Parts: sequence; C-alpha cells; structure tokens
Amino acid sequence: MTQTIAPRVRTLVLLLLAAACALLAAAAPASAHAALTGSDPRQGAVVDKAPAQVSLTFSESVSMDDDSLRVLDPKGKRVDDGRPSGTGGTTYSVKLHAGLPDGTYTVAYQVVSADSHPVAGAYTFSVGAPSETSVSVSGQAAGGGFVGGLYGVGRYVSYAAFAVLVGGAAFVLACWPRGSGVRVVQRFVVSGWLALTAATLLLLLLRGSYTGSGKAADIFDLSLLGEVLQTKAGAALVSRLLLLAAAALFIAVLFGAYDKREDEEKRDLTFGLAVGGSVVAAGLAATWAMSEHASVGLQAGLAMPVDVVHLIAVATWLGGLTALLVALYRGPADTPVPALAVRRFSRVAFGSVVALVATGTYQSWRQLGSWTAFTDTRYGQLLLVKIGLVAVLVGVAYFSRRWTAQLAEAVPAVAGQRKKERVAASGGRGNDEAKASEKTRTSGKTGTSEKTAAAAKTGTAEKSGTAAKTDSAERTAAAAKTATAEKGEAAGKTSGAGKASGAGKNSSAGKGSGAGKGSGGSKRAAQLARQRAAVDAARQKRQRDSDPHRFGLRRSVLAEAGVAVVLLAVTTLLTQTEPGRTEEEAKAAGAASAATAAPSTGAVTLDMPFDTGGQNGKGVVRVELDPARVGSNDLHLYVERPDGTAFDIPEVKVALTQKAKDIGPLPVAPDHITTGHWSASQVQIPMAGDWEVAVTVRTSDIDQVTLSKNAQIG
Repeated sequence: MTQTIAPRVRTLVLLLLAAACALLAAAAPASAHAALTGSDPRQGAVVDKAPAQVSLTFSESVSMDDDSLRVLDPKGKRVDDGRPSGTGGTTYSVKLHAGLPDGTYTVAYQVVSADSHPVAGAYTFSVGAPSETSVSVSGQAAGGGFVGGLYGVGRYVSYAAFAVLVGGAAFVLACWPRGSGVRVVQRFVVSGWLALTAATLLLLLLRGSYTGSGKAADIFDLSLLGEVLQTKAGAALVSRLLLLAAAALFIAVLFGAYDKREDEEKRDLTFGLAVGGSVVAAGLAATWAMSEHASVGLQAGLAMPVDVVHLIAVATWLGGLTALLVALYRGPADTPVPALAVRRFSRVAFGSVVALVATGTYQSWRQLGSWTAFTDTRYGQLLLVKIGLVAVLVGVAYFSRRWTAQLAEAVPAVAGQRKKERVAASGGRGNDEAKASEKTRTSGKTGTSEKTAAAAKTGTAEKSGTAAKTDSAERTAAAAKTATAEKGEAAGKTSGAGKASGAGKNSSAGKGSGAGKGSGGSKRAAQLARQRAAVDAARQKRQRDSDPHRFGLRRSVLAEAGVAVVLLAVTTLLTQTEPGRTEEEAKAAGAASAATAAPSTGAVTLDMPFDTGGQNGKGVVRVELDPARVGSNDLHLYVERPDGTAFDIPEVKVALTQKAKDIGPLPVAPDHITTGHWSASQVQIPMAGDWEVAVTVRTSDIDQVTLSKNAQIG
C-alpha cells in the first residue's frame, strides 16, 4: 500500500506547489496601496498660465526622495526644482521653474506608500494649449519585472516558513510533547526557521531595487541598503532577524533540554516554553502588522493587534496541520502519532479557525468598506477566493475529525493485539533461550568427560611404559579414535610418550577452537538482533499503514495541506493588492476630477471673491453645480489666491436656500479632495427656481466671511 501511496503523495505535492507558483507568476506587479486621489493641475487640464507648483494628493501618507516627483516639458527636460515636500496631510508638491512656455507637461511620480508598497504613475496637463510631447506616460509601474517577481516569491516563502515554524512548535508543545524527540519533526521546524531567515535576508537585499529602479544590478547596492534600513519596512525586516535569533534559542531548548526531560519534568518546562514561544511568535507577526495594510488607514491602532492574532491563528492551524502530515507520513514506526495528539490538534485547530473567522471578518470590513467592493474590486474578488478556500479547508477538516474519532476507538483493540504479539514473541524467544542453555550444558559435560579420559589415558601410558603393550595399546587406540572423532586429528604414534604429547596438543587446539567459536557466535548474535529489530520495525510499519482509520486520516490531512498551499498563495497576492476601499475612493476621485475637467452642459459656475481681513484672507471661491437641475447634483468648490494658485483654508461651508418658497437653508458638507478643492455628490435640490448659494469661508480661528450668489436651477 505504501509503495503506491508515496509516488502519489510526491505527485500531488508537486502539483500543488506548481499551482502556487502559477498564482504568484500570474500576479500583476504590486498594486498601489496608496492611490492618487487628486492633483493640481488636474489630469488633462489646460491652464492659461504656468502654475508655480504641482501638487499631488494620495489616499494615505507616502515617503518621497528627490526623484519621487518629476515634471517634464514636451522635450523630456525636467522643469521642477527636485525638492518635493509635503504641504499637509497626504498632499505633496514640487515647485516649478518660472516662465515655462506653453505646451504639454508630464507629471511622473514614484513613491512608497505607508504600507511599504511602491506606487508609480504619470499624467499630463497643458499650459496655453496642448502640444506634442516626447515623454511617454505608459509603462509607469513599480514593483514589477524580475525583481518584483523575486520579491513576491520571497514574501510567499516568508509567510509559509512562519507558519511552519510557529505551527510546528505549537504542535509539539500543545499536542505531542514526545514528538520533540522525533527526528523528522525536528527537521520540519528547523527548516521553517532556516527558510524564514533566508527569505528575510533576501527581502532586505531586494527592497531597495524593488521600490526604486527595479534593476537586478541594484540588489547589492550598499547605498540603497542603507536607505532601506532607515525606512519602516527595513526596520521591520531587521527586527524580524533579531527575533529569529531568539527563535533559534527557543528551538534549541525545545529539541534539546525539553526532549531529554522526563514526562513529569516536562510539564514545568512546557509552561515556560509556551510563554516564551508565544512572545516570539507575536513579535514575528508584528513585523508584518506594523509595516503593511494594518498599519495605515481606518482604526490602525486596533487593526495591528487584530492582524497579529490573525497571523498566529493561521500559522497555528496550517503549520500544525503540515507538522501532523509529516509525522503521519514520515514518522518512525516505533513512534507513531497517537490518537490523543490528533484529538488535541483537532481542538487547537478549531480554536484557530474561530479566531481566524473573527479577525478576518473585521479585516474584510476595514479593507472593503462596502458589499459591492467584493465584486467590483480585485481585492474583493481575491478575498472571495480566499473565503472559498477556507470553507473547503474547514469541510475537509470535518472529515479529518471523523477519522480521528474512529482512530481513537480503534486504538485500544490495536494496542491489545500488539501486546499479545509481544507476549507471544517474548515466549518464543524464552523457549529458544532454554533450548540453547540445555545444549550448552550438555556440550560442557561432554567436553569435561573427554578431557578427564584423555588425562587418565596419558597417565597410564607414562607409568606402564612399553612393558604392558597389549592393554595399553587398546586404551591408546581408543584415545586416538576419540581424539580423531572430536577434533579431526590422527594420532598414529605407537610410543606412550608420543601419544601423551599428541593428546596435550589436541587439548590445546580444542581450547583455541572453542574461543574462536565463541567470538563468532557473539557477532552472529548481534547480526541476528539487528535483523530481528529490522523485521519488527517493518512489521510495525505494515501494521500502522494497514490501519484503515490511520490511512483515511493521512489522506484527509494531505488534502487539507494541499488546500493550505494554495490558500497561502492567495493570501500573498492579497497583501500585494490595493484594498477595495482605497480603489473605490480612487475611482470616485477620478470621476470627480474628470467631471470637473469637462463639465456637462447645464452646469452653473459661480465665482465669489472674498476678503476675511486676516493673513491669507483674500481669494476667490468658485462653486460649480452640475447639472444644476432638480434632483441629484454634484457640487465642486475651489479656493484660489488672487494669483490663481490653489490653497487650503481651515473650513468651508455651503448652504442652499430658496426664499420664494421658504425652503432652506439646506446644508451641504463637501469633502476635501485635494489642495483648494472640495466636493460633494448627490446634492438634492427639490424644485426648480432661483436658489441662493451661500458659502462660508474661514481662513483662521477668528477670520471668516459668508458670501452668496443666486443660481437658476432648471
């Protein structure tokens, strides 16, 4: 049975690994987790005169260097001062050279979002009128190519190795303490530590090129490595390496001092190892939580500990499952996984699944924000695939629990049968030993009789001499015959002294031969013992593998492990995909920008100069209402200085009133989109007529003014 199972297992594992690699290879470059939600000038805009600066607004904070934000003229020449800076919140700007001529300009950006993923893109705007440009805005992608693919593989290996390390150690401590002495389990956990360490070092080397040029030649650039170490992602990777050093000490104690203790002594050490291992596992999980999705966005303070619990639950479940699979397939025959250990893991897995569902539900709400994001965004679609895989995994685990229950019921009967076999075997060996002892005693007596007779005959020959030839010759002939029969030598001498000497020689030779036979017998006994042990081990393995309950458990656990491999690949893709909430916000901002850049027929534009009397208190407020009809409308509000540059003010309010019908004021709370730009969608106007649009502008804590103009709503 096992001869046919092994090739199938190897084939299935190879197929699952190939599927995981295909998922990773088919993945697009790491999606922007910080989306561009606004710009000034806007994409495709045509302005009358060149702006003093270009501003970009992202959905979350980003990190920049001197080359992160560039503005290129139609010939591809850089026209910015090369010193981008933040202007507050998530808006970043770079100043332009004075006196720029008319034409089409390209804005190119490449930044790193707060969740450690690279973001790149480009767009154009025109001064005076559009013109031809030699700059291409296509192919602006970050995190792709060979370096991006290698970085994605490194991320997958690090997740899988973390699960193997944490889950394997948890399986030994919580489910099978005796497994700390099983060589295959030791190798499994140590391989997880080695893989996680190697993957972390690889990610640290790739990080600079991954977020920058994407060139393989920059992987070993020490200057880039120095810059990486100063970033949040670099600090997280270094912290992971330090925690792995502590994990190495934990592994040494688990498979060293812990394994050598007796069962009573292990209980005290188990508690200490459990506490220390939990701290190390939480620290390793935090290196992901504090540098990726959970560290930015909505409720980051709560999301990070929830993400730590989520990662540990996944590792305990999937890593422990893989450890169980290895022990079932590769464990020694004399140390099989007991049914008690399988039952314990079943309970641990159930608790992990409960924690996984609870934390996963919260993370899904936080990253999606709406039900439509499940189907309208790539993140939501991948999340649906992950949920389906988890459901399949739980379904297969149900069958594993059934096999576990049947295995537990079959264990007493199997144990009794094995006990009877051991008793029978020991009885048979006792009979053989008794027979061997009896033979030894018989041969000992025979040898003693022979030696005594030979001595007596020799003495008679010496005393009688040659006088009593007849009687002595008969006895001498008998002695010669006896010596020839027992030792294989011929004594044909006729003198009494010669016979005596021959008898002495034969006696000495007999003793030497006996010693040789004793040495050969001990080697033969050792060889027989080894053969007997090998036969016993093979018999135990056959009995173990022929157990239908254990065989069924092995198959179901193998299926679980296969689904887990694909599940980890989908999880890795999720961490590289833009969250659904961010993607929808970016789409909404893009739609608003497009609507503003090309207002539809019927839109109303109102310009209202203001002066609050304080510093930066002068400017112009522009209100655009589209389509200016009864029902739902989009409102955009822009604040500009007298020179036409956009700027932010602390507060702006809008209210709509129709005095003829005594309706209003109807308040409108626009959302801040980018520098000097506010927007509100689905502004409801109940009836046609002449409406007053009042705008309250506050430029400081005490300086504010309310402006109003009328607009005709059709």
